[in-house]
Amino acid sequence: MAASRKRSSSAKPVSHLRHEDSRSLSTNSALNSSPPPAKTTEAEPVVALAPPKLGQIFGISAICLSPYLYLLFFYYDIDAQLKWSILCNVFLSIGGFFATLFVIPVASRYLVRRNLFGYDINKKGTSQGSVKVPESLGIVIGIVYLIVTILFQHFNFEADSNWLVEYNAALASICFMILLGFVDDVLDIPWRVKLLLPSFAALPLLMAYAGHTTIIVPKPLVPYIGIDILDLGWIYKLYMGLLAVFCTNSINIHAGLNGLEVGQSIVISAAILIHNVMQIGVSSDPEYKQAHAFSIYLVQPFIATSLALLSYNWYPSSVFVGDTYTYFAGMTMAVVGILGHFSETLLLFFLPQVLNFLYSCPQLFKIIPCPRHRLPRFDPQTRLLTGTKDWNLVNLFLNLFGRCSEKSLCIRLLVFQALACLFCFWLRYILAGWYK
Repeated sequence: MAASRKRSSSAKPVSHLRHEDSRSLSTNSALNSSPPPAKTTEAEPVVALAPPKLGQIFGISAICLSPYLYLLFFYYDIDAQLKWSILCNVFLSIGGFFATLFVIPVASRYLVRRNLFGYDINKKGTSQGSVKVPESLGIVIGIVYLIVTILFQHFNFEADSNWLVEYNAALASICFMILLGFVDDVLDIPWRVKLLLPSFAALPLLMAYAGHTTIIVPKPLVPYIGIDILDLGWIYKLYMGLLAVFCTNSINIHAGLNGLEVGQSIVISAAILIHNVMQIGVSSDPEYKQAHAFSIYLVQPFIATSLALLSYNWYPSSVFVGDTYTYFAGMTMAVVGILGHFSETLLLFFLPQVLNFLYSCPQLFKIIPCPRHRLPRFDPQTRLLTGTKDWNLVNLFLNLFGRCSEKSLCIRLLVFQALACLFCFWLRYILAGWYK
């Protein structure tokens, strides 16, 4: 959670400092006959995470995933073999959820030992504000996710499957992005470099992409252009690269609250699942169905591992996700949008992130001063947040709707995210048959 913490700047972990025994010996004989002075080592930092907030997580997962499960098992008549592949992916994803729950406390101890921790700025002045919070837990989620998705290949893809190449290329891009995100967490890369990282991470996918590079021309524009389908060629691949850059960085800058980065990623991913199962249910084209099933295979493990992370990152947060997670989440959703051929719909799901980016442009491009942390002001007496003059949705919501607690503000922003996704489905329904 890059925007809501303050990284420790100490040169060495406390556990590495040793103190010599202060006793002095008076004679040479004593020096020769006595054992060398004993050394005492301070204890390793103890990281006692609060128990995962499983009650809240089960509630959030029920709200987000119930429509998807209803459409998958009851509303649409989906081919049995395809449904079995999706179910197999579900079982592996559930295993990933419990594996993530187990690994997070273990990894947190190692991260704090290596000085990868921060302080929650939104709790400064309270006892919670002085607690060392393990950072960069996105690396744990990314590793578990990759293990689950790689294992899934054994149950679904044949060795000569045409989809296997793109599936592995997608995983390579996601893995590359996880690595670059963790490097950013450790080295604190400047913003101008951060903008380029997703471009490099998207290269494996762009090089292996064998799908079409055409778009369907909107029906109102057909009389003016004269064709129904337009082949963009290399411009389409350039667009895919730019989409990856936007998705990763838009989640990274729409941050600053406990649970906001993971929460918005889960809401968008749930909308992606609903969209995919709807397209599978109404289509009769096997290739089209497989493209959307491909998207489901990548999104379900992502949601499962993210829910496990959210159980520790929900307010009050016991861990910070770091840039590793925001880059990983953005790249995962960009990949499924590209390979599922619904990048336009994906951008509609990202409507709050688009608005936040456009609203933040004056500060992001240094037209007006931009501080390192564009966070609200926290009042330790009332424990409420007050909006500042910084240009982002977090402060805009506070300025429009008044002061509130960090948890309440996060819930409001996630509800806004869900409403944006519902607006996307409504817009697709209204424009169906007229726009395309």
